[in-house]
Amino acid sequence: MLIGIATSIKFDNFSMKTVVISSNTSWYLYNFRKNTILALLKSGYQVIAVSPPDAYSEKLESLGSKYIPINIDQGGTNPVSDIATFLKFLSIYRKQRPDVVLNFTPKNNIYGTLAASLFGAKSINNIAGLGMVFINEGLTSKIARMLYKISQPKASKIFFQNEDDKLLFQKHKLAPDALADRLPGSGADLSRFQVLPAEDDGVVCFLLIARMLYDKGIGHYVEAARELKAKYGESIEFRLLGFLDVNNPSAVSRIDMDNWVKEGIVNYLGTSDCVENEIAKVDCMVLPSFYREGVPKSLLEAGAMGKPIITTDNVGCRETVDHEVNGFLCEPKSTASLVEYLDRMFKLTHEERLDMGLKSRLKIENEFDERIVIEKYLDAVQSCL
Repeated sequence: MLIGIATSIKFDNFSMKTVVISSNTSWYLYNFRKNTILALLKSGYQVIAVSPPDAYSEKLESLGSKYIPINIDQGGTNPVSDIATFLKFLSIYRKQRPDVVLNFTPKNNIYGTLAASLFGAKSINNIAGLGMVFINEGLTSKIARMLYKISQPKASKIFFQNEDDKLLFQKHKLAPDALADRLPGSGADLSRFQVLPAEDDGVVCFLLIARMLYDKGIGHYVEAARELKAKYGESIEFRLLGFLDVNNPSAVSRIDMDNWVKEGIVNYLGTSDCVENEIAKVDCMVLPSFYREGVPKSLLEAGAMGKPIITTDNVGCRETVDHEVNGFLCEPKSTASLVEYLDRMFKLTHEERLDMGLKSRLKIENEFDERIVIEKYLDAVQSCL
């Protein structure tokens, strides 16, 4: 009887532990970290989602988590706005007193960690690519690096999605090596994203899923599409899916997109909560990014669905492809290289593309199962407590 009471008391104390999960959009938390939130709830934690309000904020609450809004200018460099964000983090953590904070996206990693440290909360950060911070040498990049250097040593663990970013953090001495660990990207939900071969209908269809940013290689994709559409006509198709006109200096404008669509180069599909429906219809996934990616979620999900992949031999992207096995790696910022490999993919037989796609699925199963990511997070949270 005493053992039972002791066990109950231990579980009650454990169940009172509060974990905050924070990002620069509610959309990100719901679409990329939904299963992590569910796993934390199932393990007995109270979960609080902290992110800017959007159409997905209520969906976070429907999972069983509490939701608290915060304003984050994700692409902005206004110090007044960033100070306001930091003060809001302070206000939230003063009231909620979380035990552990899981931070995603840059400003959350920086300001969320600093705020959490002032109230004794342990931070577990996720460096999902370093974007343009280490590509440019302007004042903004230097300030960002300084903020990383101030904030990241206050974290309890820092997860990196690729070895390049981890080594770069070490090179610039942005955080102690002991805090660093690797994750296989954000993983792919293998039960949701299952193998679905495209129809052999005589049209080879390519799809690019990403925020519509020129840094993601959208311009090169459109130029390659223009060249190959002129060569192959209606037997080849290029589709785009993702947020347009986002708050980013590299954003594709709606005017540009409308002009491309009118020209007949690409089909723009808008956005979707069920990207698997669009991935299922295509023969190959493409992402010619020269952005410092973590590991692109769209490539993991396409690979899980048995699609061959064409992406750049670039940080984060190259992790998803074994060249000429499950796809091709092209040169970053090279339309000619992209055209070469799109052409090669087009000229394969339907069966050869399906075979490449099955090798993608096998790679995702072996290296990028989302369950690996979730288990590492649960272990990290437990170790913080």
